[in-house]
Amino acid sequence: MCGIVGAVTGRNVEGILLEGLRRLEYRGYDSAGMAVLSPQGALQRSRAMGKVAALETRLESEPLPGRCGIAHTRWATHGRPSEENAHPHQSGDRLALVHNGIIENHESLRRELQSAGYGFASETDTEVVAHLIDQEFRRGGGLLAAVQRVLARLEGAYALAVLHADEPDTIVGARKGSPLVVGVGIDEAFLGSDPLALLQVTDRFVYLQEGDVVCLSGAGRIDVFDARGETVNRPVQTFEHGDGAASKGDYRHFMLKEIFEQPEVIAATLEGRLGERSVPVESFGPDAETLFERAKQVHIVACGTSFHAGLVARYWLERYAGVPVQVEVASEYRYRTVVVPEGTLFVTLSQSGETADTLAALRFAREQGYLGSVAICNVPGSSLVRESDLTLMTQAGPEIGVASTKAFTTQLAALMLLTLALGRVKGLATETQAELVGALRELPKRVSQVLELDGEIEALSTAFAEKHHALFLGRGAHFPIALEGALKLKEISYIHAEAYPAGELKHGPLALVDSEMPVISVAPNDELLDKLKSNLQEVRARGGELFVFADERVGIEAQEGVHVLCLPHVHDALAPILYTVPLQLLSYHVAVLKGTDVDQPRNLAKSVTVE
Repeated sequence: MCGIVGAVTGRNVEGILLEGLRRLEYRGYDSAGMAVLSPQGALQRSRAMGKVAALETRLESEPLPGRCGIAHTRWATHGRPSEENAHPHQSGDRLALVHNGIIENHESLRRELQSAGYGFASETDTEVVAHLIDQEFRRGGGLLAAVQRVLARLEGAYALAVLHADEPDTIVGARKGSPLVVGVGIDEAFLGSDPLALLQVTDRFVYLQEGDVVCLSGAGRIDVFDARGETVNRPVQTFEHGDGAASKGDYRHFMLKEIFEQPEVIAATLEGRLGERSVPVESFGPDAETLFERAKQVHIVACGTSFHAGLVARYWLERYAGVPVQVEVASEYRYRTVVVPEGTLFVTLSQSGETADTLAALRFAREQGYLGSVAICNVPGSSLVRESDLTLMTQAGPEIGVASTKAFTTQLAALMLLTLALGRVKGLATETQAELVGALRELPKRVSQVLELDGEIEALSTAFAEKHHALFLGRGAHFPIALEGALKLKEISYIHAEAYPAGELKHGPLALVDSEMPVISVAPNDELLDKLKSNLQEVRARGGELFVFADERVGIEAQEGVHVLCLPHVHDALAPILYTVPLQLLSYHVAVLKGTDVDQPRNLAKSVTVE
């Protein structure tokens, strides 16, 4: 969602901060701003509504030179999008602050500060924190001490970066429930809400842990303190993906680039985790075999696209591991009374590892008597990974487009690895294990073959250019894929789309079908194929226009009102992964035709780090 960049260097920071904001544009935002301490020690600030380009234009005429500064892209929570509500926020003309997250007790703190004589220039919860730190700073002890005292009074989630004109080579940062990383340079140091923001200047990072406070000062000094205020050493990690990961390369959009990266990243996710005829259980950690042996059932919790991945995994785990599975949306799970049967394994899915509801669900689950926790995630240093008992890292690399593509398919690949590891412990036939391992090895090649159909899918997309609604159908493990297809179409093209199990057509959605309602269906070659064909005939009989993505062996033929795209044959268990790809491409091409902002769809953010 919101993005933070900070820098303490021996050179001008304006360009560094601006480039960092550009690299955070994928997160979703409505305004941008920057505060820099001038060479003379004065606090300078510039803010602008809209894209980072608007801030850049303003800086061209009114530059902010200096060696210490902070910058921010805001996604409105408290207060409408406006320049007054944009970050950084100031207290007087000496202190500036940027903030990601939500301060839940801001109203009572605001009243207290108003009684103490502080005036407010914005509607935000963030300005409250700026004034509180100013109040504490005036009481002595320096900026670091002032921030630490204020943090004890804040309720909610935050990542903060603060500077003060009285300490011209210092930035203090803090995190609780919202990610913040430190970039390690040579005689310089940086802050960012995402390593991608700082790859222009460093590939070495310190991932702050929950409750940490960091002080960056001159000559690249970095001091980290835990929630108790004690000095701690956090490891410096090298970012594994090159700076080019944040570039579109020759592609028109990040989303298209990331769709075409899927053969490579699926192969990377599987690499080293496939044995000759089975999946090594130790891929999940040294204690995995003991934990899996004791597991009697699985509870999967996730949000958005990751939730759809969990729904697919339910079919796999029950079929091959023989354990009952419950899948739940994290934002619902964490607010209900949970009954945990004995021996339940808790599994979380998240691309970023910082998804607020999923992370809160994991912390809630720790108190509920689960057998243990497994995280499937794409970010090694994330909170979700650090706080889980076992982890399996997907190898998707940075995903910039808001609409998830390669993160989803690598999650599915990782979930199949989990299925086979758990199935191995639970006595899955060795022949079945070997068959699925062989199919997984072939999967990247099959995905590449689907990508070769991009031109045909683009041609199909023209039928959607003037449509306002669409219906997606799937059966079995392909119902979640229909849900994901509908989500992608609505996310980036703004077409209203719904998904249903195909067998539910007569229970309501058939009433919507007419010549103006395109119906998209996935038709793999599995045991439900004949039933699906009957459902498709029901649609055609009502005048609905059908778009069928079918296995090349199923024999569904194109005819008037029925468009068929034949996909390469794949093992039926892995078909959900393969059939995701053409739905991604269809959504992409429809969005391009409709002229929407593909990589940054309206009202949405990449990393949902607040409720």
